[in-house]
Amino acid sequence: MLALSGMRTRWITFVGSFVALALGVGLIAATGLALAATFDAPERGPERFAAAPVVVRAADQLRVDTPTGTRTKPLDHPGPVGPRTADRLAALGRTVADRTFPADVTAARTGPHTTAARAGADARGPRMGLDVTAARNGPDVTVARTGADVGDPRTDAEKARTGAEARKSRPGQDAEARVGHPWPVAAAAPYRLTSGRAPAAPGEVVVTTRPDGAPLRTGDRVLVRTPAGSAPRTVVGTVAGRGFEDAVFFTDDEAARISPDIDALVVHADATAVRRALGPDSGMDVLTGHDRRRADPDPDRDARALVSVNALLGTAAGITLFVSAAVVASTFSFAVAQRRREFGLLRTAGATPGQIRRTVWAEAVLVGVLASAAGVWLGAGAAPLLVGRMTEAGLAPPWFALGDASWPLHTAFWTGVFVATAGALVSCHRAGRTAPTEALREAAVDSRVMPASRWVAAVLVLLAGLGLPALALALDPGDLLGRKSYITRPMLLVVGFALLAPVLVRPVGRLLTWLPARLPGATGVLVRENTAAGVRRTAAVAAPVLITVALAATLTGTVATLEEARATEARTVTTADFVVTPGQEGRPLAPAFVERARAVEGAVVSVSRSTAVTVLEEDTALVTSEARAVDPARLAAVSELPVTAGRLSDLDDGAIVVNEEWLTTRVGDRVAVWLGDGRRASLRIAAVLATGTGDNGVYVTRRNAGGAGVDRIDVKVAEGGDRRAVAAALHSAGAATGTRVATKAEWLSANGPGPDDPTRTGLRMILGIALLCTATALANTLVMATSDRVRDLAVLRLAGATAPQVLRLVAAEAVVAVGVGAVLGGVVAAVNLLVVWGALVLLGVMSAVVVPWGTLGLVVAAAALLAAVSAVLPASLALRTRPVELAGARE
Repeated sequence: MLALSGMRTRWITFVGSFVALALGVGLIAATGLALAATFDAPERGPERFAAAPVVVRAADQLRVDTPTGTRTKPLDHPGPVGPRTADRLAALGRTVADRTFPADVTAARTGPHTTAARAGADARGPRMGLDVTAARNGPDVTVARTGADVGDPRTDAEKARTGAEARKSRPGQDAEARVGHPWPVAAAAPYRLTSGRAPAAPGEVVVTTRPDGAPLRTGDRVLVRTPAGSAPRTVVGTVAGRGFEDAVFFTDDEAARISPDIDALVVHADATAVRRALGPDSGMDVLTGHDRRRADPDPDRDARALVSVNALLGTAAGITLFVSAAVVASTFSFAVAQRRREFGLLRTAGATPGQIRRTVWAEAVLVGVLASAAGVWLGAGAAPLLVGRMTEAGLAPPWFALGDASWPLHTAFWTGVFVATAGALVSCHRAGRTAPTEALREAAVDSRVMPASRWVAAVLVLLAGLGLPALALALDPGDLLGRKSYITRPMLLVVGFALLAPVLVRPVGRLLTWLPARLPGATGVLVRENTAAGVRRTAAVAAPVLITVALAATLTGTVATLEEARATEARTVTTADFVVTPGQEGRPLAPAFVERARAVEGAVVSVSRSTAVTVLEEDTALVTSEARAVDPARLAAVSELPVTAGRLSDLDDGAIVVNEEWLTTRVGDRVAVWLGDGRRASLRIAAVLATGTGDNGVYVTRRNAGGAGVDRIDVKVAEGGDRRAVAAALHSAGAATGTRVATKAEWLSANGPGPDDPTRTGLRMILGIALLCTATALANTLVMATSDRVRDLAVLRLAGATAPQVLRLVAAEAVVAVGVGAVLGGVVAAVNLLVVWGALVLLGVMSAVVVPWGTLGLVVAAAALLAAVSAVLPASLALRTRPVELAGARE
């Protein structure tokens, strides 16, 4: 009853805790429901071969027996189905060969149904860092590594739909990015003709259509660009698109001429007979049932998408929990400090310390239960909106939807109750220590704000917050650049500084008010003295600002610093004048362009391929590293790699260049690796590169590329060469083949992060959560503090201050308290950014720290404006009462 009576009397004290906790529980419930949907996501069935009885293709998994069991890793370049294998299986029943190759379509201007090609069909989705892409057994299968751990879950077909938002025009922009197949394999999807007929002659094609694209109709004349060159074709039929690809179907003979290798074989026979015919060591996979999905374009895209969603939602839920707990603990602490006289009166009336503690704890439980219930209700309603926003922003795949799990709501509710009770534990203990003499105190100056236990806790937390990064700098600097590290690391320092806030408020406040106190008038002096006297009030206002500023500066600053470090690495490593990449993401360069580029007079041309190598570390784990296959003789002309040992010139078909992350890094030692196509090789270490930000990968020669196609050409104008002539020749060849030719500066700019990449969008969502909790805590604390100072304000009025002067004073004090929090948060952020910079230096990257001044300015300005309004509004209401009446008021 006492708890209920106290809550009714001092309801303003609990509003902020209630709202902050309800919002926190709501966000945890919403993110939990979305997170549960990733665990219960329906298993998507096969697409390309949904109607095929048996699919045979080269094994796409590397399997290695180890003392602890068989380890597997995806192969970067699975091989084709050999002619002998195809002939052997043809004896079992009807077989259909599938060949997959680029087949980009440009609408001609002479057909009876002339259509404009969809603009920007090759538009790239948002990216982060400097991506390295590699075609994996088909033009639509792309593996991309990004500098940050939050990737783009969309498929190539989904990215193509956003073509109208392409940043820049480039060669091949008017061509639809499609893939080619032989017509007989269309029945395996199955595709069904919606108009026209099947192709019967070399110049005839059937195309897929989709509702959101410019239509291609039977009878249209189109220009189709394939690896064999560009040629006009006649659309003789159309099929409805199935969402996972935009296809062009050729006759079987023409598809075999364009792409001789068989990528997969559909066999109309019993799977057991097929496996028996192949034998156990054929290197082929026999796929039936759900396993046929492994033959789809990029079959792992859903798994990668769910991993990205998991990471984002888990991070958001963790930060929400942290901020909510900190806000609730700070609010309860300030509320107990305000109620010293009340508790002193209760002690005088005979209440025991245990009764006082139980009263405060009961209040916390009531607030926790009511706020958690409200939060669960809010979260259940907000979850669909969250999922919809994530899919719109490209943070989740379009098919992602909520399930019917209820456990996240129970988890969120009990988490809220626990946070409320745990946040009030220290306050309960402090309330129980209130002496009866506190009822006689009228002093406005806070004293004994830092008990010994708080000192001990603050020192231990700060030692952990500083010691763990120092240990990581000494042992593994690269670990500090991971997303989990730079998101969780600031929290220890935030807690440490928040615990020390009562001690730091006075010196920081005096620093901020040094100049205002020396200006004419009494406002500056009063602000300085009131800030120093009301330590608990100032610390309670500063705490949520500290959290938000520290998180905003650390997260955005770290991401920006890592982006700048990668850009610095790229600028340093790449010395070429031109960088040539495919016009469509994930495609190999057209052979015709490669030949013309090599023939350009006055240019040094370095052709390279994306591949991968896998090594077995300590006989337990298979570790795959991205690699580039290069010509060692030309590599030095177009790049300056950070070599720490050995020589790049020693790279040959029997050697490899590794980086310092490898276990074996001694030049001359041999390492056993598996190449991109699964072949095992023993290679000699020719040179070792600095680790850097992780983009310094492995280098091998073309012989060890595992069948990868050319996907990048670096061109350096030779000494005495004509730069304009070289540029003109490259652009001419690029225009004819849909190849993107860029200067070094253009390439660096195009491969940098855009404003809407998933990592930035995810960070904005996380910071929005922190800002919401901060705004609630800030407003409530200032309303509590100002409402508790009505007598002080009345005394100022009786001393001669006008109402506007009092309101300016209240606003200035609130802004100074926000400034204190901003300074402390800035110190936390500075320490974390220096740790990141130190890690980069130790990894061999000399790059500047990027401070997000714009973001910090907006956060601090918003907090200052909110604080001023939250302080002025209750003060203005209080000033409506006569000062004499307020001065005589009692609690």
